[in-house]
Amino acid sequence: MPDDARYEQLAKTNRERLATVQRDAVMEEEARKADAVRTNMARLRELRLAKEAREVQTEIARGNQPIKARPKKRFR
Repeated sequence: MPDDARYEQLAKTNRERLATVQRDAVMEEEARKADAVRTNMARLRELRLAKEAREVQTEIARGNQPIKARPKKRFR
């Protein structure tokens, strides 16, 4: 039994040592992922705003067109 406790303590110490070594790599990876998400969100926001601007311009252009006169109905 005492050997089991010793091995468990060694395993725990080893896990903690590896966790501190890998922590920097994990944090860098998470930072890269977060940056990629922010970049993609900014790109999508620009696309959405450009689309909305085109829709507004189209709506304004439709509103500036002269009203077509309806042809008069002719009796036969």
